[in-house]
Amino acid sequence: MSEHIRIYVADLAAYNAGHLHGVWIDATQELDAIQAQVDAMLAASPVEDAEEYAIHDFEGFDGYRLGEYAGLESAHEVACFIEEYPEFGGALLAHFNDLEHARKAAEEDYCGCYSSLADYAQELTEETSSIPQHLALYIDYRAMARDLEMGGDVFTLETGFEQVHVFRNR
Repeated sequence: MSEHIRIYVADLAAYNAGHLHGVWIDATQELDAIQAQVDAMLAASPVEDAEEYAIHDFEGFDGYRLGEYAGLESAHEVACFIEEYPEFGGALLAHFNDLEHARKAAEEDYCGCYSSLADYAQELTEETSSIPQHLALYIDYRAMARDLEMGGDVFTLETGFEQVHVFRNR
């Protein structure tokens, strides 16, 4: 994950006049602080009476593509969600493309991070079933994991080497 979750807000009047004028802003700050930085950037514009702005770039959103006209409030809410769930927040938002669905999945459906989905299937099986020792080596957890995912019981987000985040599907 990126160390900073930030947006680049550009002055559209300056941009349309051929000037690059904007500011990088920490998107996890309070919304009033973000707006104050945008207002200060517009006040310092090389073009008189600049009022319009757009988000032209972003960092630290970890797979989620923030739209140019998403708005400061939306960018702030997304940034705070990613800050709250740094291991998978951006990937979960990219999966759903909806903050409310992503939040619900993170809060209610997250099963944990595993080296593989097979490891999750093994843990789930061992926690919910009594397996005789002489049969334990015959269980195919990879096939069980495949069936869990293909059957729609779970979905996964792979965020790194042996970092598989498992979520129940509803």
